[in-house]
Amino acid sequence: MRILYSEEGLFNDFMQEKLAKAAALCVEKEGLNPDGAEISLTFMSREEIRKLNNDYRGIDNHTDVLSFPLIEDFHAIAADSEFMLGDVVICPQQAKAQAEEYGHSVEREIVYLFVHSVCHLLGFDHMNEADKRLMRQREEEIMTALDLERRA
Repeated sequence: MRILYSEEGLFNDFMQEKLAKAAALCVEKEGLNPDGAEISLTFMSREEIRKLNNDYRGIDNHTDVLSFPLIEDFHAIAADSEFMLGDVVICPQQAKAQAEEYGHSVEREIVYLFVHSVCHLLGFDHMNEADKRLMRQREEEIMTALDLERRA
């Protein structure tokens, strides 16, 4: 699994390993080979992500994470091919605020937002209750495998 960071060195090795493992687990769960997968990860301010959110979703407000998938048909990917899943954009300011609200670390929140976004890149969505349950289940599976599940 290869993650292309907008800012190299933003995270320590431990965080980069967690993000790579999270993405690899997501990809593997969908029957794809993580060795050939790439994801772009960009960090933006609230103002920058607000502009993207408005431009692409018509929502003039900041958000925590945006996903821009590049693949429509995963069946077309050969087992040994390399492929770019898409782009993930995270707002660290929003992640920090949410981590404080939920009572966990900023690192855990960023990994969760990344997992959420990778699920979107893989075709998951939460527009209706059935899809939302499936997506949340997958997110929890990945977070538990990373030993980052929600604590009561």
